[in-house]
Amino acid sequence: MKAITQYIFAAALTTLLATACTGSFDDINTDPTRITEEQLGRDYQTVGAFFTQMQTRVVLYDDGTGKCYSSDYQVAQGLTNDPFSGYIGLTGTWRSGVHNGSYSFVSGWYNQLFTRAFSEVMPAWQKMKEQAENLSMPQIGALADIVKVEALHRVTDTYGPMPYIHFGSGSIGTAYDAQSDIYKTFFDELDKAIEVLTPLAESDAQMLTDYDIVFDGSVRQWVKFANTLRLRLAMRVVYADEALARQEAEKSAACSVGFIEETNERAALMHNKVTYFHPNYDMAYTFNAGEIRMSASMDAYMNGYGDPRRAAYFKPAADGGYHGVRLGVHNMNPAKYAGADISNLNIDRSSTPIVWMTAAESWFLRAEGALRGWQMGGDAKTFYENGIKTSFAENGVSGAEAYLANTDAAPVAYVDMTGDSNDYPVPATITIAWQDDDAFETSLERIITQKWIAMYPDGCEGWAEFRRTGYPHLIPVVNNDSNGTIDTEKQVRRCPFPTSEYETNGAVVSAAVSVLSGEALGGGADNGGTRLWWDRKN
Repeated sequence: MKAITQYIFAAALTTLLATACTGSFDDINTDPTRITEEQLGRDYQTVGAFFTQMQTRVVLYDDGTGKCYSSDYQVAQGLTNDPFSGYIGLTGTWRSGVHNGSYSFVSGWYNQLFTRAFSEVMPAWQKMKEQAENLSMPQIGALADIVKVEALHRVTDTYGPMPYIHFGSGSIGTAYDAQSDIYKTFFDELDKAIEVLTPLAESDAQMLTDYDIVFDGSVRQWVKFANTLRLRLAMRVVYADEALARQEAEKSAACSVGFIEETNERAALMHNKVTYFHPNYDMAYTFNAGEIRMSASMDAYMNGYGDPRRAAYFKPAADGGYHGVRLGVHNMNPAKYAGADISNLNIDRSSTPIVWMTAAESWFLRAEGALRGWQMGGDAKTFYENGIKTSFAENGVSGAEAYLANTDAAPVAYVDMTGDSNDYPVPATITIAWQDDDAFETSLERIITQKWIAMYPDGCEGWAEFRRTGYPHLIPVVNNDSNGTIDTEKQVRRCPFPTSEYETNGAVVSAAVSVLSGEALGGGADNGGTRLWWDRKN
């Protein structure tokens, strides 16, 4: 009877009206041209509107309405996570090159990932949770929790402590929680959401279909995503709390619904459900004739491997090759750095999807778990090879079998095609083909290197995994303008807390710095060199 009731509930929710980007939380509550709270109450429209809002604010983008811009994305992660991950080279001429790219943080260039999450994602989540309680429908709250964790783990992985656990309690100046406590809360929320939604998933029920712009209402896919997200976060904390990491990873492996595995299961915003434009296009092609290009690290690894995915990720330069640029170059000449000798991004403004999680990532996560001896339902070699095959399929390129069999190809030295002689020697010697007798660290480097390539251009994940594992070995900046707060070889470990937080919440942020220092390996201040709680390996 319970299962039937749940199915009827889910089916009823498919009658919801479609909606596009809802803008900010304040707008939806104050704009007189929008649907009122009373009107939204009909047919669960309140739930649907806020569910869509949460999904649209996980990754900022241009929505074509004048409310969400590519420049918002740029100052949220395009000038931080994306270049720090080794995916993107910054080619703008701002401040003569003395900026985030050379580790001289610019106020206003790292705030929005934090501020938009707490002004748009979290209030919408709070409204969904209220409606879930009012309607006695915990399934609604479960979906809201999954999206909240996806959005907010990106925030804590960028800054560290944040006001998460007691958000919305009504107190003024909510204290920042330690990252160790935030992660435990993430796991608790995901565990409960998966438990609540699994019966619906097993019956292939639909939920909030007209408002779901990621999985089109499929509860099964939401559970697969939540289960894989739990594995992602479990792996994140392995060097800080291995017992917790293994416990959560093995829960995911035992889940009856399973993981994201197929190319059509990846978590991505659906262009046929919401109008949006990929912000990397504007950054590469329209902002001052282009302010980002292929990075030097992608150049060294993908050229060394002769990787067929180069053509999916980047456009060839004038000589037909693929060439990147290093971070930290002063006084860039845009004619050289954004010119024909450097590879631009291969991206379409209106059709390239924003991806939260590739299917390939799921396989690589399981490969690492199996490598560590955890119960993951298979062996590391098979999972690793499935990860590469799936990445090739996701990018529409052939040649995976030959790539997997290559025992010789390795990263190559970076050659600066601008003529400024910012060359760099071979960053690593890791090859492609799996070797059963390799040492643990060699196998881990192989898994993470291929995972890094497969997750492009998700800078939040690429940078987090580099900090967690030390892999791949990324090419360092040419000039380090951090005044000694950031080690050139270790590279950036976090972003400072937003300046707006100091201006409006100064005492609380000062206390948060103490929390940050207290759980960081070696302590530290509010700067880019201080480690996060889970960053304990290298």
